[in-house]
Amino acid sequence: MAIASITATLKQLLGNGLIASADVTNIGDVSVTALPPDRISTGTEERSQLNLFMYRVAPHSTIRAGTSARQARAGNKGVCAPLTVNLYYLVTAYGAQDLHGDILLGSAMQLLNETPVLSLEMVREALRSSLSKKAKGSLTSAQISIGASDTTAQIKAISLTPQFLSFDDLSKLWSSLQARCRPSIVYEVSAVVIDDFE
Repeated sequence: MAIASITATLKQLLGNGLIASADVTNIGDVSVTALPPDRISTGTEERSQLNLFMYRVAPHSTIRAGTSARQARAGNKGVCAPLTVNLYYLVTAYGAQDLHGDILLGSAMQLLNETPVLSLEMVREALRSSLSKKAKGSLTSAQISIGASDTTAQIKAISLTPQFLSFDDLSKLWSSLQARCRPSIVYEVSAVVIDDFE
C-alpha cells in the first residue's frame, strides 16, 4: 500500500492546488488522474487534466531503513531489511483548448516546487480524505483499502525532485508508453519503504 499511498497523496496535493489556483488559471473544470497515458482520451475528446503516472521503480541505495515489522516479529533472525525504493512519476498536462496544457503543467510544477517534501501528516490527511470525500459506496475496493491502510508507519521523509530528461529520453519514454506525447515532466520520489506494516 505504500506506493499507492504516495500516489494518492500526490494526486490530492495537485488536485487541491489546482482548486486553490482556479481563479488565476481560468481553465475551468480540471481533473487529476493516475492512469497509464495510453488510457487518456486525446484528440477531439481531450479534456483539460493532469495525469500522474508512476512508470518506474528503482532501488534506493543510500538509505537502510530501521527494523521492519517482520524483523521485530521474527526477532531479527534471518529476515531481510525492508525494501526501500525511489518512484518515478510522469506528470502530464492535457488541454481541451490552446495553452491549457502549458498552464496546467506550469501550475503542477509550481505546486510540487512549493512542496519538496511530503510529510507524514500530508500522507495521513490524503488517506483520511480519500474515504471522507465520497460515500464509501462510490469508491473502488482499492481506494477503500488505501484509505483504511496504516502505511504511515512506513513514511519517514519523502522528497520530490524534478528530473529534467533530455528530448531523446523523453521521446523514448513516450514511445514505450505507446501514447501521444503531451507536455510532461518527471519527478523522483525518494525514499519509499515497502514493508509488512501489519
